[in-house]
Amino acid sequence: MIIGVVSETKTDEYRVAMLPVGTKLLVGDGHTVLVQSEAGLGSGFDNEAYTSAGAELVEGPDEIFERAELIVKVKEPQPLEIAKLRSGQTVFCYFHFAADHKLTEDCLRAGITAVAYETLTDDTGRLPLLTPMSEVAGKMSIQEGAKHLERPMMGRGVLLGGVAGVAPANVLILGGGVVGSNAAHVAAGMGANVTIMDINLDRLRYLDEVMPANVTTIYCDPYAVERYAAEADLVIGAVLIPGGRAPRLINQRVLQKMLPGAVLVDVSIDQGGCTEYSRPTTHREPTYIVEGVVHYCVANIPGAVARTSSQALCNATLPYLRDLARLGAEGFADLDTFHSAAINMRSGRLVNAAVAETFSDLPREN
Repeated sequence: MIIGVVSETKTDEYRVAMLPVGTKLLVGDGHTVLVQSEAGLGSGFDNEAYTSAGAELVEGPDEIFERAELIVKVKEPQPLEIAKLRSGQTVFCYFHFAADHKLTEDCLRAGITAVAYETLTDDTGRLPLLTPMSEVAGKMSIQEGAKHLERPMMGRGVLLGGVAGVAPANVLILGGGVVGSNAAHVAAGMGANVTIMDINLDRLRYLDEVMPANVTTIYCDPYAVERYAAEADLVIGAVLIPGGRAPRLINQRVLQKMLPGAVLVDVSIDQGGCTEYSRPTTHREPTYIVEGVVHYCVANIPGAVARTSSQALCNATLPYLRDLARLGAEGFADLDTFHSAAINMRSGRLVNAAVAETFSDLPREN
């Protein structure tokens, strides 16, 4: 199979979808790997690293989109890339279709087979290709939240861990999954008072056992969200419905009760965001203010630490990529229900149930 790796074109996206070691293994499997020149530079991998591994270096993306049967990316295809896609081509990346009707419609029109990192599951029900980036995003959410609490960033001017004689910040985390638990560990380690909410009681019991003493678990209901958000210096949105749109847990009424200069980091923005006024931002312009609350809604948080993120992502995706290249999309889906869950669309129709339910107006497989 001819596999193409293009440079990411999303704003401030520095990750790369394949490491040189992945190139070497795929070439060893008998495949041809086309890599766009300088695609790995943002993550610290130069052209020589790829050519030494057996890649064919290509100057621009056009030839890769024209020749490759399988396109491997990190983020969803951007409009100029969608225009280059061919019917029947397979694209393997993060799509997050539920957050973007136009992206979904345009990819359907292109006729691609969309194999999404974020909906592939394993036999434990986990999301192995979403997990590494969720770990990065969870940890970075506290790093970025702490930074934007600083007064020059329009925050409250609060130090997350406080100092002797001054109380630490209150951190509220909505969602106790991979993002939420990683955020809680970092915030607790910095000395903050942390509250983590979820609707899964078994998950709350587990978190209650493993988290430090300055982390409290609370069942997530509208009254609890409103009460704890009103006292929070920093709120982390970490809710996830695999493949579906994130539920909106914070509305205007809750925002109006929050502290002036409080910071809201919505990691759920990839799936549409979990607050009423969440909209995607970039690393260059990461925040905006609504009702006095600083909203940080960067849609590719891990892209800022591209080397760490690329290594973590490719460690997870490579075994699945080798299967996909060996078997093709249909053979990949036929392996089991866990692999087939990654197929979001094919032949101009939606396959994934959660995405199809989000967009009832778009064609789906029967």
